[in-house]
Amino acid sequence: MAKLLKMGMMLLLSPLIWADQPKSGYDYLQAETQAMQDDEFANPGMATVDMGHALFNTPGNNGRRCSDCHGEDGEKLDPKKIARYPIYNPELGRPFTLQQQVNFCWEEHLDNIPFVPGCTELVALETFVRNRARGEPVNVDISGPMRPFYEAGKALYHTRFGQMNMACYVCHDQYAGQYLRGQILTEGQTNGFPEYRLGSGRITSLQRRLEECLRSFRAEPFERDADEYIDLEVYLNARGNGLPIETPAVRY
Repeated sequence: MAKLLKMGMMLLLSPLIWADQPKSGYDYLQAETQAMQDDEFANPGMATVDMGHALFNTPGNNGRRCSDCHGEDGEKLDPKKIARYPIYNPELGRPFTLQQQVNFCWEEHLDNIPFVPGCTELVALETFVRNRARGEPVNVDISGPMRPFYEAGKALYHTRFGQMNMACYVCHDQYAGQYLRGQILTEGQTNGFPEYRLGSGRITSLQRRLEECLRSFRAEPFERDADEYIDLEVYLNARGNGLPIETPAVRY
């Protein structure tokens, strides 16, 4: 009986231990796929980084470029600041994602028409900027005014959706490391986004991946840039605090 009680306690404690030691999706990859991600010439996501780099150096309607402030190769960008997104925007009273910040600068400082959230060009710029922080540990601050948004995202992560009655945590907490339809389930960490997905053959932003997951639940996705997606990004990024940014990661 004592042995059974001890085993039960170990099972109860194991999720708490895991929560303090997030595991990147990179660790679930086969060696050849890891090598593909690590090699900038073999990583197919680097084409999107190059596209973002070109946009970064494209003059806006007022003749200014992103690179005027941040350097031609983004060398003046602060990796530590990039690793903190989403951050709290006191003027808006809500979190601001990195993609939203890029779009804001595109409109405010270059006098351009803002991009549609999630469009190819905006994702390319986000990919380029986050790639400048590659290797920097994710460090999202969820204290103070960010806490309610983190808790809202956590609640959504544990909410069951759609005809499949599935929640994010079922795959990425309960069954991480096991196989579903021949594909290994990871912890669903976000340190590699935007990431290149071999299954679809394209760069995928975090919001797009969440949309894909909701559709796989046979649920109706939220509107683009909806509060629910922002709250989920706050929770998911903070859930991976300490993991190195891998953008653009390569995943199955």
